[in-house]
Order: sequence, then structure tokens, then C-alpha cells
Amino acid sequence: MIAFWIFMLLMDLLLPATMIGFGTLFVTKPPEKINYLFGYRTTMSTKNKDTWEFAHKHCGKLWRTLGLILIPVSIIPLLMVFGKDINVIGTVGAVVCGIQIIPLSLSLIPTEIALKKAFDKNGIRKKHHFYLRLYQHLYR
Repeated sequence: MIAFWIFMLLMDLLLPATMIGFGTLFVTKPPEKINYLFGYRTTMSTKNKDTWEFAHKHCGKLWRTLGLILIPVSIIPLLMVFGKDINVIGTVGAVVCGIQIIPLSLSLIPTEIALKKAFDKNGIRKKHHFYLRLYQHLYR
């Protein structure tokens, strides 16, 4: 029973750890070339090198923050079922995993909004925009 609880804990910490790891990687060293295999790949982010780097840095910061928030959100429910039946532990672990998918998926929305506010539809930076100044302040 304890072994299964530890297994579920590790499985539920996998996504937050991955978000923190890739978030840090995207902020510090986004993929150099625009590609369709690895990285933050949307129509807007793949317009040019500038949109590619902006999207990775924005999404990376978001993933890193969300990953850190998800760690206690993942641990606390499992602590509440420590020593319980395997079915209860499995159900809680599955629910936690399902909940973790929500912020991972929804992180696309603020990144796309930031891209659309900082760039025009062709991927050219808008001048004198709040997001441009914020991006330059935070990332350069």
C-alpha cells in the first residue's frame, strides 16, 4: 500500500517537474531553430525567430511558475489519503493528474494573447506596446 502511494506521488510530481524543467529551458535556451518537433509550436510562434523566442520565454516563465504551484497542489491531496485503500489512492492520484493537465493546456491562451499584443499578424513587432516594453525589461 505504501509502495503504491509512493508510486502515485512520483507519477503526480512528474508533470510539475517537467513543466519546471522545460520552462527553465525555454526561458534560458529556447530551441535555436524553428521546428515542428520540439518547442512551443503554434502558427503565431513559428512566424519568425523573434516570435519563436518571445513565445518560448513567455511560455517558459508561465510553465515554471505553474509547475512550482502544482507541486503542493499535487502533494496535499495524496497526503490526505496516505494509508488508505489502493483504490482511493489511485482515484485521488488520477484526479490530481487530470487537474494538472488543465493549467498545462490553458497556458497556451496567455502566451498567444501576449504574442498577438506584441506582434502583428505577420510577426512584426508592434511599436511602443506594453508587452514589448515588458518583454525587453524581463528578458533582455
